Amino acid sequence: MQFVFMSIFFLLQIYYLGFIYYYSLISLWGFRLNKRKDFKPIKSFALVVAAHNESSVVGSIVDNLKKLNYPRELYDIYVIADNCTDNTASIARQAEAIVYERFNDELRGKGYALKEFFEEYLFNLKKKYDAICIFDADNLVSKKFLLKMNNRLLEGNKVIQGYLDTKNPDDSWITVSSALAYWITSRAFQLARENLGLCAALGGTGFCVDYNTLKELGWNALSLTEDLEFSMKCVLKGITVHWEHEAKIYDEKPLTLKASIRQRIRWMQGHWDCAYRYTTALFRKAIKDRDIVALDAAFYLLQPSKVIANLFVLVMLFLKILFPEIWFSKIILPLWLLGISLGINYIIPILILIKEGVALKYILGLIPCYFYGLTWFPVTVMGWIKRKEKQWVHTIHTRSLTIEEIQNREGRDGGVDIEQSYQSI
Repeated sequence: MQFVFMSIFFLLQIYYLGFIYYYSLISLWGFRLNKRKDFKPIKSFALVVAAHNESSVVGSIVDNLKKLNYPRELYDIYVIADNCTDNTASIARQAEAIVYERFNDELRGKGYALKEFFEEYLFNLKKKYDAICIFDADNLVSKKFLLKMNNRLLEGNKVIQGYLDTKNPDDSWITVSSALAYWITSRAFQLARENLGLCAALGGTGFCVDYNTLKELGWNALSLTEDLEFSMKCVLKGITVHWEHEAKIYDEKPLTLKASIRQRIRWMQGHWDCAYRYTTALFRKAIKDRDIVALDAAFYLLQPSKVIANLFVLVMLFLKILFPEIWFSKIILPLWLLGISLGINYIIPILILIKEGVALKYILGLIPCYFYGLTWFPVTVMGWIKRKEKQWVHTIHTRSLTIEEIQNREGRDGGVDIEQSYQSI
C-alpha cells in the first residue's frame, strides 16, 4: 500500500509540474502583439444578445451596440428574451432591438436559447449575414469591435473570440481579482495561443462565428459551458478559434465571494462534463492527424485535474515542513524545482500585467487575488462532484454603465472614425 501511495504521489508531482512548465513556456508568446491593418467595412453581422431577466442592463448594451464605429446598415441587433418574467423584452424593443421571446420550462439555459433562436428563426430569414456575434446582456462592447471582426473574417478566420475585459473592477476585492485573472489570461493564454497558431478558448460572450460555418456545424453546445463545448467541436472539425486582442467586451463580474463561487462551480461543472466527453476524441485526433492544436485543446480540458494535483502536492509539502521525517518525504521532488514553479506563478503574471498596461493600483490587487485563487480548490472539487447536474443558475447583473464611462476610467479613446481607420482591400 505504501508503495502504491508513493508512486501516485510521485506521478502527481510530475503531472503538476508538467502543466506549470508547459503553460509557462506558452505564455512567453503572449508578450508580443502583432498590429493588424484595418480594412474597409464589408461584412454584415447579426449581433445576438442572450438575456434572462436582464431589465437592469439590457437597454445599455442595445444602446451601446447601436453606436459602434461600423456602418449601421451592415448589422442588426437581436435580443433573445429567454424565459423572462420581467420587462426585458419591452425594454429591448424600446431600445430598437429585434426581440425573440421564448418560453420553455424544460430546456432552460443559454445553450438551448441560442439553438432555438438559430434553428427556428435566424437561419430561416430571407436576409443572410456574413457572421453572427454573440453577447450577454450585461456586456458593453468597444466601438471598434465589428471593425476588428471584419478584418479577421476578410483574413479567412471562421471563429474569433474578442478580448474579455471587466466592466466593474473597482466594486470589490472579488471583482478586481476576477479582472486580474482575465487580464493575465488574455495575454498568457489567449494571445499566446494566437501567436503560436493554437486554438484560443471561447469565453461565452464577445465572439464571432462565420454564418455558413455556424449553420453547417449547428449549435448543439448545450452543456453548462456551451462556449467550451463549441470550442472543442470546432477543434474536432479542424476549425481554429482565433483571438482578437483589440476587440474588447466588458463583462460584469460578481460582487461577492458567494456569488463568484456559485458562478465558478457552474463553470467547473461544465468543464468537467466536457473533459469527460471530448478529451479522448481530442487525443485521438492529435495522434491520428499529428494535430498539435487538438493536443493543446485536450490539455486545456484537463486543467481542472491540474488544480486537484496542485492541491495534493501542496498538502504533502506542508506535511513535510511540519514533519520532516515523514516516510514519503524521500520521493518529494527537489524543493528548488518546486520553488521555480512557484516563482513562475508569481513573476510571469506581474510581467504580463505590466506589458498589458494595467494600472499599479490593480497590480497591487494580486495580494488578495492569491487568496481568491485558493478558492479554486473547493470550486473545482464541487464542480467535479456536481458535473452530471445540468441545472442552469442565473447570475444577477445590475451595473448599468456606458462604454464612454469605462473608456474614461481607462483613459482611452473609444475608437477612431471609420473613414480614416481602414485601408482599401
